[in-house]
Amino acid sequence: MASAYSETVKVFKAFCDENRLKILEQLRTGEKCACKLLDDLHITQPTLSHHMKILCDADIVQGRKEGKWVHYSLNHAGAKRAKKLLEEQVTLEFSGEKDEKCFDK
Repeated sequence: MASAYSETVKVFKAFCDENRLKILEQLRTGEKCACKLLDDLHITQPTLSHHMKILCDADIVQGRKEGKWVHYSLNHAGAKRAKKLLEEQVTLEFSGEKDEKCFDK
C-alpha cells in the first residue's frame, strides 16, 4: 500500500533541486525542446532525462515527442495541484481541542 504522503513527496521532490528549478524557470516562457534545455543548462542528456523524469512523474511538466527530440512544457493542472498541496501543508487547522501540556514524570 502506498503511503498517503507519496504523491505529496513526489511533488516536493520535484522542487528540491537547483537544476529542476532552472528547468521550470525556462519552461515558464513556454514549451522548450530538450536540445534547448541542454544548451541553456550545460548539463548532459542523461542528467536532463533524470530531472525531466522527476518533473514529469510529479505531473508538473509534460513532454511531447517530435522526431528524435522531446518538447517539454508546464502542466498547468499539475502546477495547480502542487500549489494546493503546498497550501495544505502550511495552513493552520484549529481542532477545537485543548493543547495538553507535556510534563516530565
